[in-house]
Amino acid sequence: MHDYQQLRVWQAARDLAIETYQSTQSLPRSEMFGMTSQLRRAASSIAANVAEGAGRGTNGDFRRYLRIAAGSAAECETHLLIVTAVGILEPETAQTALQQAASIKKMLHNLEASLT
Repeated sequence: MHDYQQLRVWQAARDLAIETYQSTQSLPRSEMFGMTSQLRRAASSIAANVAEGAGRGTNGDFRRYLRIAAGSAAECETHLLIVTAVGILEPETAQTALQQAASIKKMLHNLEASLT
């Protein structure tokens, strides 16, 4: 079992989720159950999957959950690109989050590789 809270990737994913919640507060109310919800869930599931995988007890399970977390990071990126393209999120805000998500995906890949 790994102490997930000590993992830099978990810390970065948690920070992205927090920033996503804060930045989506300004999205239109009509998006509360649409993109706002989707983006928040995708961002928070990155850290949640890292934590769940770390708690599973085997490296094989941990690697599988790291891959799921990477999928959630890609989902988060996609939602960010969409909300920016339709003009409901500031490009600067989205760009920062996109950079964070890309960095997290690299960390997830590196951590997964170290477990083999």
